Amino acid sequence: MILCCGEALIDMIPVTAETGPDTYAPRPGGAVLNTAVALGRLGAPAAMLTGLSTDMFGRRLAAHLAGSHVDTKQVIWSDRATTLAFVELVSGEASYCFYDENSAGRMLTLAEVPPLPPEFSTLFFGGISLTSAPACECYADLLAREGDSRVVMIDPNIRPGLIKDASGYRRRLNRMLAQADIVKLSQEDLAWLFPNSTDEEAKIQTLLDQGPALVALTRGAKGATGYLTDGAVVKVSALPCRVVDTVGAGDAFNAGLLAKLSELDILSKAQVRSLAPACLQLALEHGTRAAARTVTRIGADPPWAAEL
Repeated sequence: MILCCGEALIDMIPVTAETGPDTYAPRPGGAVLNTAVALGRLGAPAAMLTGLSTDMFGRRLAAHLAGSHVDTKQVIWSDRATTLAFVELVSGEASYCFYDENSAGRMLTLAEVPPLPPEFSTLFFGGISLTSAPACECYADLLAREGDSRVVMIDPNIRPGLIKDASGYRRRLNRMLAQADIVKLSQEDLAWLFPNSTDEEAKIQTLLDQGPALVALTRGAKGATGYLTDGAVVKVSALPCRVVDTVGAGDAFNAGLLAKLSELDILSKAQVRSLAPACLQLALEHGTRAAARTVTRIGADPPWAAEL
């Protein structure tokens, strides 16, 4: 089972009203929740570890997970508020304003997280949960405690506007990346991690030298590229589609990649570290198909397996 560890929040999506002023519609979101939901919908065995509020939004998030076949037994409940992310769309591209102080997700600590049962063979981390204390330290410590015998995938999904201590964030993130087997980045993430270099290949090699077996770089409409430690490079094209917005596209890609590796029964630490380029191509293609379907819809609404 794949355990997605990180934020679950409410995206406030802008809606143009036919009459009256424009408004916002609340939709379940958060990079890690979106990944878990997409995994469940694609038929992969998935679960979620996060802090959820007992408020109306928290209950809605739990129902959304359960409705997409995501196990919620690892959820930590509290009476703190749910994180809200107000979304601004410019030409379909999303930017965010977060309201996260003292939220149920942000205030999670490792002391609240019991030892993980053995059925969790894969751990996924990412998103804003790696940005702000105490949750960021909780997830870093959870990885150190539980990651040695499990496949670890990280998608930092970097939001510079939320990073108050850039040097501390870089140190913590680099420590986590060194423990990862799979790292997925957007071109924007890669540029933020290596601001003083324009050599993309050199940046990827630096990441691989840190410890990951696979780095997957998404390029939006130009598709995605996977880099393996043996020097193999696999490129796949994006599927042509009509883009409504890009909310949740990268999360759907993550889920598609992991779901295909799970379907092929090669989602173990040893297998990922000896991954064949042909298998990587299948996983990247599945990720791009899931992302392409997601961008044709409003908000983070990943596809079900039958739609692919």
